[in-house]
Amino acid sequence: MVPIVAADMLARIHVHGATDPSVNWLGAFATCGGRGASQSSTIVYEIPPGGRLGWHTDATEETQYILAGTGELLMEDGSRTIGAGSVFALPPNVRHDIVNTGSETLHAVAFFAAAMFTQTFDQVMLPPDTHVLGTPNRNG
Repeated sequence: MVPIVAADMLARIHVHGATDPSVNWLGAFATCGGRGASQSSTIVYEIPPGGRLGWHTDATEETQYILAGTGELLMEDGSRTIGAGSVFALPPNVRHDIVNTGSETLHAVAFFAAAMFTQTFDQVMLPPDTHVLGTPNRNG
């Protein structure tokens, strides 16, 4: 049987930067290896107005779908405006950030092409007080 996840009912974790107060978002894993998926992972997340994810790289390809809000996708080769309905794919190990430039919360879903992966942030993220975040199953 295929499990259905009510994304709006998932408890979000508030993540913020240890040194940069603009790094401020909430997220939850909807699926990952052993938790509703065997070959992919899905994160639902929100960035409040003025907040950002923080510069980072992902160890696997990532596809994002912006559900609501407006922002900027920042990459080392420039920025791109994103908003409700935007879909984009990021190759593995491409440094990027997303900033909410609007007046409402940016809501998005990120789909990853691996059941287990890590994200390496430029700065320490709280929680869990490390540069490296990722799927709950990444440690075994």
